[in-house]
Amino acid sequence: MKKEMQGNLMLLITALIWGSAFVAQSAGMEYVGPFTYNMSRNYIGFLVLIPVVLFFRKTGQKEHPLTKEENSELNRNSIRGGIFCGLVLGIASCVQQIGVSMTTAGKAGFITALYIILVPILGIFLKKRIPKIIWLCVAIALTGFWLLCIKEGFTIGTGDLFCLLCALCFSVHIMVIDHFTAQKTDSIMISCVQFLVAAVFSTILTVIFETPTWTAIWDAKLTILYAGVLSSGVAYTLQVVAQRYTRPTVATLLMSLESVFAALFGALILHEILTEKELLGCVLVFVAVILAQIPLPERRK
Repeated sequence: MKKEMQGNLMLLITALIWGSAFVAQSAGMEYVGPFTYNMSRNYIGFLVLIPVVLFFRKTGQKEHPLTKEENSELNRNSIRGGIFCGLVLGIASCVQQIGVSMTTAGKAGFITALYIILVPILGIFLKKRIPKIIWLCVAIALTGFWLLCIKEGFTIGTGDLFCLLCALCFSVHIMVIDHFTAQKTDSIMISCVQFLVAAVFSTILTVIFETPTWTAIWDAKLTILYAGVLSSGVAYTLQVVAQRYTRPTVATLLMSLESVFAALFGALILHEILTEKELLGCVLVFVAVILAQIPLPERRK
């Protein structure tokens, strides 16, 4: 239970960082394209985590020495996990940017947040038991996201479909992380490798679709550094580590607080005004997350 609480706290911090990074990411788009931005932040996330991986591996080897064979297995599983996670993360991030450019921010936020219900659905296909309370939390959270994000008539366009595909990709990303962290792996190494893979994937798209300049990247340096070090290097690593101790369905609810924190930071930093409807949406999402943490009594056999 203690480790689960620690995992939940790490995911809450993750959502807080992602929400605050919304301001930096919005500002960065004034200087560079979405693929260039993703490429730059992911390379920074990769570089930041290299010394962290080496430090914790050295410390871990002193406390729990591994044989040569065990170390090889750990590295092999971690690299394989990082490659799969990185491919899904790279696709999800790029698809999201395309969708946002073709639809309104409110609709994009709501549709992307649908991953909170897609993860339990995917869990059913993997024969995982989903507590009824989680379905209630999902329903409450979806209602909250509707109040928070949707400000206009709801219609489905091309950009909306891209955002829906993005939600599916992020759902798969959560499930892939859950799969590999359940094995004998190094969570920080998985995160480090995933950023390298996502960066390479974004680089290919940048070369094909964009023509970035060093001047533009330098002008966006502060926003890229913030997203690269905190949003990528710290937050995504916390996600990978925390999911060892947190159920995927609960993890999605905790991470979905990103949208609530984004709205709050938008109000505090960008001076955006939250309406009563949007504030009610924030409250409902918080309620859903809290309900998901309440332990249920076990059934008597």
